[in-house]
Amino acid sequence: MNEIKHSDTSPCKGILRDPVHWLAFGFGSGCSSFAPGTFGTLAAVPVFLLLKESPLWLYLLITLLMFFIGIWLCSETTKKLGVHDHSGIVWDEIVGYLVTMIAAPKGWVWIIIGFVLFRLFDILKPWPISVADKRISGGFGIMIDDVLAGLGAFIVLHIIAYYSIVL
Repeated sequence: MNEIKHSDTSPCKGILRDPVHWLAFGFGSGCSSFAPGTFGTLAAVPVFLLLKESPLWLYLLITLLMFFIGIWLCSETTKKLGVHDHSGIVWDEIVGYLVTMIAAPKGWVWIIIGFVLFRLFDILKPWPISVADKRISGGFGIMIDDVLAGLGAFIVLHIIAYYSIVL
């Protein structure tokens, strides 16, 4: 595989040739020059749609496997790019959104609410997400802050659903 250096104008030039980068960059969605994390989360929606009818145990297992695969993917891509947590690495957003949507109510409104909540938690990084983001490095560090953002969004989503504030 071709190694991509940080000095290249865009790491996306070679991602389609490298399956590790292609996955870490969220099937290419992280190549967006504007808000790659948001586009990475958008790439998570079709993944969620594929998994949403799965039994809960299978959904959780796949999400967990994607988390562990993501640690490796993000670590490898970080090494090849020579940049910790490059903004184009969005596999973590995909997994974070899947965490948000665990046992979510059915319907597009909940998919959108989950999307917005996850983006808010991921962007604002309230405690303890901010601590994890600053103190934990490597592939695990890249993944864990988005999983924590997903857990925060999951809690708020389920509180909203429980109290039927929205629908």
